[in-house]
Amino acid sequence: MQRVTGYPPFSALRRAADRPGRAEEAAKITPLIAQYIEIKSVNPDCLLFYRLGDFYELFFADAEVASRALGIVLTKRGKHMGRDIPMCGVPVERADDYLSRLIALGHCVAVCEQIEDPAEARKRGGQSVVKRDVVRLVTPGTITEEKLLDPARANCLVAVVRQRASETQSVYGIASLDISTGAFSVSEVNDAALGAELARIEAAEVVAPETLCVDQGFARLLGEMRLPLTPIGREFADAAAERRLLEYFGLATLDGLGDLSRAETAAAAVAIFYIERTQRGARPALSLPTRIRFDAHMEIDAPTRANLELTHTLAGSREGTLLAAVDSTVTPGGGRLLAARLAAPLTETAAIDRRLDAVCFLHEERSLRADLCVRLKAAPDLARPLSRLSLQRSGPRDLAALRDGLLAAAALAARLGARADLPAELAVSAKQAGGVDPAVAAALTEALAADLPLKVRDGNFVRTGYDAQLDTTRGLRDESRRVIAELQSRYSALAESRQLKIKHNNFLGFFIEVPQAQGERLLKPPFNATFVHRQTMADAMRFSTAELAELETKIASAAESALTREMEIFDRLAGRILAAERPIKAAADGLAAIDVAAALAELADARGWTRPEIDSSLSFVVEAGRHPVVEAALARSGQPFVANDCDLSGEDVGRIAVVTGPNMAGKSTYLRQNALISVLAQMGSFVPAARCKIGVVDRLFSRVGAADDLARGRSTFMVEMVETAAILNQATRRSLVILDEIGRGTATFDGLAIAWAVMEYLHEKNRSRTLFATHFHELTHLAKQLRNVVNLTIRVADWKGDLVFLHEIVKGAADQSYGVQVAKLAGLPAVVVERAQKLLAEFEAADRQRPVERPVTDLPLFAGANVPPERPAKLTAALDAVDPNELTPRQALEALYKLKAIRQADG
Repeated sequence: MQRVTGYPPFSALRRAADRPGRAEEAAKITPLIAQYIEIKSVNPDCLLFYRLGDFYELFFADAEVASRALGIVLTKRGKHMGRDIPMCGVPVERADDYLSRLIALGHCVAVCEQIEDPAEARKRGGQSVVKRDVVRLVTPGTITEEKLLDPARANCLVAVVRQRASETQSVYGIASLDISTGAFSVSEVNDAALGAELARIEAAEVVAPETLCVDQGFARLLGEMRLPLTPIGREFADAAAERRLLEYFGLATLDGLGDLSRAETAAAAVAIFYIERTQRGARPALSLPTRIRFDAHMEIDAPTRANLELTHTLAGSREGTLLAAVDSTVTPGGGRLLAARLAAPLTETAAIDRRLDAVCFLHEERSLRADLCVRLKAAPDLARPLSRLSLQRSGPRDLAALRDGLLAAAALAARLGARADLPAELAVSAKQAGGVDPAVAAALTEALAADLPLKVRDGNFVRTGYDAQLDTTRGLRDESRRVIAELQSRYSALAESRQLKIKHNNFLGFFIEVPQAQGERLLKPPFNATFVHRQTMADAMRFSTAELAELETKIASAAESALTREMEIFDRLAGRILAAERPIKAAADGLAAIDVAAALAELADARGWTRPEIDSSLSFVVEAGRHPVVEAALARSGQPFVANDCDLSGEDVGRIAVVTGPNMAGKSTYLRQNALISVLAQMGSFVPAARCKIGVVDRLFSRVGAADDLARGRSTFMVEMVETAAILNQATRRSLVILDEIGRGTATFDGLAIAWAVMEYLHEKNRSRTLFATHFHELTHLAKQLRNVVNLTIRVADWKGDLVFLHEIVKGAADQSYGVQVAKLAGLPAVVVERAQKLLAEFEAADRQRPVERPVTDLPLFAGANVPPERPAKLTAALDAVDPNELTPRQALEALYKLKAIRQADG
């Protein structure tokens, strides 16, 4: 945590106390402040929430930081080393709200609670304070409180370790753990895939050994992805990592977890270490780590996810994303699973088909789907209440959620189990949902009252009649209230005072209060034989009696006994639930999978989506495809979406489609919609198209739009080039690439040269299925010279001088860019538009007088290009001297003209 405060850090305060002449000043520190300083010194990088009664107080520099961050009043409490001690506090009952704000700002919070009964401190006498200690550290990746979490979004802590695979290659072990649900997975990736894997997980917090955190490349990657990084001073050798996992999960061997690599085992151990460190002895109900093969899902890097707005818009909002457009789930677990599937589309056709079979079945069975939806809506979250129960942070309402969730799961399992024709995925999900012993839900139903408090210590959550001992102690507690009323009436008559009242506070307990004048009488005989003076107020006097003191002891004992008994019952019920932890987690998974299948089926039915055909070919055929987000937005205003076809299929290589047309006509929408259709298809969803056949896409790349990255000294053009370089270096013939206006961020000829060279490289080297939108009309000539390039354009109409967008994709190339017409639509002053039209006519006339031919065969830089059978020796020597990897864009263009001049000179 970075300090921005005027108060010295605690290390300086403690050193100051040891300086000569400071001993007397240090001796004046109150026991409470001394305790605070001691606890804070052990947690220097966290804001310390120090429990004092009904508040969490913060002192010294922490108070200054929290006061600014939370907008709360900064006060002071005493002095330390001659300076006022800054202080601020938040109510315990509202602590979750303040915690969420601090965590969102990147702070770590140490929660310090009383760990002994105040009565024990009083027994020690003197100035003893109640013992306190930190019970947990709250960080972005370790949140469990319901108020602080998005129900439909996972909250993942990610541990990353690096190991050398060879002298030049490294591999990264990645462990992803959601403490709020217990989900735990591991994977291993190489350097190039690290960013894509972290982007898939969307970590709330990343932890890594300090040796990795100081690596500039790793720190820069996480900075670019805006992921909070927490260094830990611990690494695990192979034996130590394995031993930590065995001890945590109580296993004799890791063989049952699959063939975990050394890096995966080490990452899992780091994650467990961090959980144990932050939870301070509490053990969350974690699932055994599941190994995820990186190549089992479509690789989508961070820029592509951002460009396509899969789960967040470029402005950071969920509204307007693909996830928001397709999410019709009705349970929190279903929402989390849908987001996870959208983030990681599959690459195995059999697994994709199993998901599609489930959606197709419920798509056809409307009555069954409607019934399932009603039952799902009655199902609370199962995973998160179970996790809170294991961490001892749960309450009676969590027990009720588990009861209702288990009852709903059993009902769904019975409804689906009655069908003998279930597809495999639904059959497995139904079995999971019904796999919990019904006695668990029955025990909760029998024990819990109708109205439940939030916290266990509030009591009154056990149903009357469930436990005879509890009923007896409650009777004593409640009967005492009637006795107090009768006693007040008797004392009022005895004291001859109708204003006599029996009251209670935490300091005096029960006491008798009368007005000042009447109190003076009670100090004299015969009243003083019964009434014992306790306290004199400005306008009242307070007394006690032996009978009242005895009754207070009985009342306190009865209330405490009732609460103690209820807490015992809670612990017994919690133990029964945790004994069934694994089947309950499986039931939660089953419910989520049923919800996702039903939601996708409902979506397909409502919007007329169709089942895609997925195979291992290089096909990419979409007929009458639509953009799912834009179509939904237009539907809300009653406007239709113009559907378009796309065919990028090839036998051994992918096809490149060059898309031309004016701005605002829909080129970017067309590019994005086909990328999104591939994501939907491979996640196991129907798609917005009349027909869709896609050969599995292994990697999806998108370079659509760019912005300055001034913090790292990158212009718009540099950002564009970095993203394009990543595509050219990683795309395969099974990849899908969408590129929008490559080269627009620099001078015209530089941009054209780069775009031309990029397209050649994609055609000859990557051979990916590609959509390439451009305003460089010269690129359309490549369709005549490269066999896998086709031209597409967007139809427009010129109606009485006004440009009309028809949004239809047709074969061919645009005859002009219509830039001036678009400028007119944008509202540029008429005089500017007229001037631009005149200048455009002059520029076009000049260009026609000196046309430049750029046949691709003049620059065969790439293996497999259309190379002439023989080449002049001089040209060969000049070409051999060219290293394209070392050329700037301008140098590349100069080399092009130089080579052409040599060719012309040689005839």
